[in-house]
Amino acid sequence: MRRFLYCLFFFFAFQTNSNAQWKHGRLTVTPDGHYLQFEDSTPFFWLGDTGWELFHRLTKEEIAAYLENRHQKGFTVIQAVILAEFNGLKRPNQYGELPLIDLNPTKPNEKYFELVDYTVTLAMQKNIFIGLLPTWGDKVTLLWGEGPVIFNEANAFIYGKWLGGRYKTFPNIVWILGGDRPPITDSVDYRPVWRAMAKGISEGCEGKAIFTYHTWGGHSTSEYIHNENWLSINTMQSGHGSGHDVPVWKMIQHDRALNPTKPTLDAEPNYEDHPVNPWPKWDPANGYFRDYDVRKQTYRSVFAGACGVTYGHHAVWQFLSSREDTINHADRYWTNAIDRPGAFQVGYLRKLIESRSPLNRVPDQSIIVEGQGSKGEYITAFRDADNKYAMIYLPVGKKIAVNTSMISGDKIKTSWFDPRTGKTEQTHSLKKQTIMNFVPPTTGVENDWVLILDAN
Repeated sequence: MRRFLYCLFFFFAFQTNSNAQWKHGRLTVTPDGHYLQFEDSTPFFWLGDTGWELFHRLTKEEIAAYLENRHQKGFTVIQAVILAEFNGLKRPNQYGELPLIDLNPTKPNEKYFELVDYTVTLAMQKNIFIGLLPTWGDKVTLLWGEGPVIFNEANAFIYGKWLGGRYKTFPNIVWILGGDRPPITDSVDYRPVWRAMAKGISEGCEGKAIFTYHTWGGHSTSEYIHNENWLSINTMQSGHGSGHDVPVWKMIQHDRALNPTKPTLDAEPNYEDHPVNPWPKWDPANGYFRDYDVRKQTYRSVFAGACGVTYGHHAVWQFLSSREDTINHADRYWTNAIDRPGAFQVGYLRKLIESRSPLNRVPDQSIIVEGQGSKGEYITAFRDADNKYAMIYLPVGKKIAVNTSMISGDKIKTSWFDPRTGKTEQTHSLKKQTIMNFVPPTTGVENDWVLILDAN
């Protein structure tokens, strides 16, 4: 009893201290509907990492090391699932605890959720959101995977309300329903179950919850549930199953134009060090996605108007270690994978976006006059709504012609940002012309650059 009271005191003291540090309030959607901000209007850029199996496979010490690593790299969201994909109902966590008693969603195991409490609290200390999935989708919509299906409308509501009540005081949670499954198929409509879970969470949170949904590869939530009033943010999964250069920019453009307006982002692009071959084979015969592939997809989705982006590493989401079986040809342990190049480079993307006015971004492909390519060479561009700056992402270094007429003033400051290093090079002040030609410092494939135009 003494140990229990001590742990309870520690938990609530930790939580109170964390809340004192959460200075900007809860997360909300911007008035124009396109981006995310805190209650005090401070901009928020979603830089996520897929830590799906975190609660199921890691110890507290490992969780602390992982969160600190992601905090240092600038991640703002960790996406993790309570009822895990891989035997998450029947295989205990590292402390011997199962999440549910008798596979019953209305009987959560308190000891299992103590690890979730610890993680959410520690993340709040580091100003990190947990994108919290109540369950992986196979527990609602099997289709493939282990399951078993355990949810219906009634118990989904009860489970959701219990979760919402437990975590209602935490401002650093984004609720993510779904879990790699469509909410509706040709034969079955699963939306009532997800609606019930969302309703339960919202009631438990006293209306303070913010929601999105993690859908399956190659698809967006806008296809099925855009008009659900519980859905705050559209997400898509451009994924790993369709080879290189999935046109994620088109998916972002489509969702951004919908009514009602909602923020959108790619919540699962190609994982770094994931086999290129398509699902379900995942054979590495065609090689692996590397950091250049990650940069192309993350930059182009953000430059097309997304409110952020999620990075993923193939060994990290599964937390591969000597304790675990390798899933789909992962080529290293997670402790090595957390410092792969792409994990640093997405942090540079966040810093670049936040270096100007992140909530004022307007996607504008008319900026690109000459040099536009397709697939791996497709260029994306945006400008500031007040015409103070513009940015153009070139996935392949080459000469381009740019319309600079939108930048105010007679002079223009130009610079090249290197997505590989996060450094800015070759800054010049030039007399502005309507159409101007530019060549990046290096050219060719894997020499991607961002051209920055600032009013001078």
